[in-house]
Amino acid sequence: MPKTSSQPSLSPAERLKIAQDDYDHIRKALSFIGQHWRQQPDLEEIADHTGLSGAHLRHVFQRWAGLSPKGFLQALTLDHARSLLDNAASVLDTSFEVGLSGPGRLHDLFVNFEALSPGEWKNKAEGLSLHYGFHPSPFGETLLVCTPPLSVNASPQ
Repeated sequence: MPKTSSQPSLSPAERLKIAQDDYDHIRKALSFIGQHWRQQPDLEEIADHTGLSGAHLRHVFQRWAGLSPKGFLQALTLDHARSLLDNAASVLDTSFEVGLSGPGRLHDLFVNFEALSPGEWKNKAEGLSLHYGFHPSPFGETLLVCTPPLSVNASPQ
């Protein structure tokens, strides 16, 4: 956006001071999240620790880290959950160990980020089949991948 006469120009020293303050706030937020991720703090708890409002922290964090504080917390949680599942922990135990309220929350986290359930992750997606095809799109040829739907009428054998 071009500058207008109503937008004051900041000196290099003022811009540096703002950047240093932003860096300090993000450092505090990252440290707080890293130390308290098992408690799953909400945005306001993190913001209180940094001295910023929740909305301002979200904006500055997104600009500096490339994702929101919630996204960073989810990434940490998912990373720890993957590790636990890879080391033979049950889905239920993993859910509670990473600070989630139950396996449903862990399932949502995995499906949103991995496109697999925690059980499928734990089993290394064994037996999962993928169907794929190339299709035209407004952006050129596109690769589409999906898993076949489960049959709701299938009877157990």
